[in-house]
Amino acid sequence: MSYSDDRRLLIEIASMYYEEGAKQSEVAKKFNISRSLVSKYLSKARKLGLVEIIIHDDLAHPYRLLEEKIVEQYGLQEVICIAPTGVEMLSKRIGTAAAKYLARILQPNQRVGLSAGTVVHEAAMNFSPKNQLENVKFIPLVGGLGQEHMALQANVVCELFAKKSDSVAVELHAPITVDSAAAKQVFMEQSFIKQVFDEGKQVDVALVGVGGVPAYSTMTKTYLLADSDQMKVELSDRKIAGDICYNFIDQEGNLADCTWNERVLAIDLADLKNIPTRIGVSGGKEKVGGIRAALKAGLINVLITDEETAKALLD
Repeated sequence: MSYSDDRRLLIEIASMYYEEGAKQSEVAKKFNISRSLVSKYLSKARKLGLVEIIIHDDLAHPYRLLEEKIVEQYGLQEVICIAPTGVEMLSKRIGTAAAKYLARILQPNQRVGLSAGTVVHEAAMNFSPKNQLENVKFIPLVGGLGQEHMALQANVVCELFAKKSDSVAVELHAPITVDSAAAKQVFMEQSFIKQVFDEGKQVDVALVGVGGVPAYSTMTKTYLLADSDQMKVELSDRKIAGDICYNFIDQEGNLADCTWNERVLAIDLADLKNIPTRIGVSGGKEKVGGIRAALKAGLINVLITDEETAKALLD
């Protein structure tokens, strides 16, 4: 019987190499065979199932199973979880993860649509593409003129991304909201505004934040506190789960029936859903309802969040 068929010998060689930590040269010397033959026997032992090599990737990537469960439950392309962190660092950590993800997937000649907000801004601040991105363009998906939170507005975020990648940024000369539905119609028909939103519909990738219920929403605190009493009643009475691209959505991810949505200048949800890669970046217990609604409606197909939020999405 040849050495290669002698299972007992294979086990002895494998035990000496894997369990005792001997070098192949030491194994070869003990059994009076060449090092190349030791290598062949070790390979044979694995093929016969005498040796099993287990890679514990859960230690290097502890959230893989959690990510896979969310992908399966919501039918997503990909989920990336980060380690839990304090509230004060959550946006920065998620934004940094989003920056790395975008740098990994983005290709030359692609168009990227961006919403506004803290996490998207953090992604822009930490964006560092590994390869040259020729002919890439960053396009705002929401209005953003105004004096409030200027650093977080979509135009500013687009410019940041463009500078980091030596690319082009498009500016949308439009406010976040106007006084009436009629005024919105007039604004949206202006060629310099319509052209940008038309470009936004054609992007390859969208990177968007997902907000929580109005009570916790930065947008609500910034733009609605001085708004009409009617708006405040609408937002408190209706079951609004959160917002995406400044559109308030209900528990199922549909456009909520409220005056704000009639006046906001932002990409339509139907157009958002047509973008091939839609990356949602958000985390925190107050955002769970909004994220879940966006996932259920297919408004995003890639999610970057933290472990605690991810677990809550499976409840």
